[in-house]
Amino acid sequence: MSDVLIKQIPVSERPRERLIKYGAKSLSTEDLIAIIMKTGTKDYSSKYLASQVLKLVKNVSDLKNITLNNLIKINGIGVVKAIEFIAALELGRRVYDEVLLENNLKCNSAQKIYKHFRSELLGVNQEYFFCLYLDQNKHLIDKKLLFKGTLNKSLIHPREIFKWAYLSSAAYIICVHNHPSGNVIPSSEDINVTDALVKIGKLQGIFVIDHIIIGNNNYYSFYENDVLER
Repeated sequence: MSDVLIKQIPVSERPRERLIKYGAKSLSTEDLIAIIMKTGTKDYSSKYLASQVLKLVKNVSDLKNITLNNLIKINGIGVVKAIEFIAALELGRRVYDEVLLENNLKCNSAQKIYKHFRSELLGVNQEYFFCLYLDQNKHLIDKKLLFKGTLNKSLIHPREIFKWAYLSSAAYIICVHNHPSGNVIPSSEDINVTDALVKIGKLQGIFVIDHIIIGNNNYYSFYENDVLER
């Protein structure tokens, strides 16, 4: 039925009408995507476009990794439809997975930080390096994605990390990055980078109080493992 125009489907069987009557849970994934697509084109129905989107992935969970470029390669999906679809996926992720970080982030908050980042970093194929900037009371001021790529001292520029600390008047920094392999054991480079940032932080009076490595289903906290240089 994917190549059939929506207007050719009996009214009671159209995705929007079925959602109104039976609820969103009654719809197939294809139907849900068709609703997000809103309309098709003169050549392709929204159901057809939805079916082509699903052909890009093996499982519905893989939709989280779909990109704008993947979508606009499908005939009938332009930039606007692709943007709206990516935005809908991100909103869904935030509604169900994101843990807000507005509360106190004392050093015992590693698990909370892990829960916040785990869905954001799940399935990415390169390392992402974030910094959380905290005030004197260890409340979150800002969160910044600063670097992408393999973690090493030549890529992690302390001036960039501490620049944002000064701009936000932060007193503390928590570093967070992921290991795409899923193995959260810190590498020698992870340890060297962390030691360097801790030493610079002491000189600047802006203290790095933890570095958290995110894996597939777990995390490693330098603070919890008592390996931060004091």
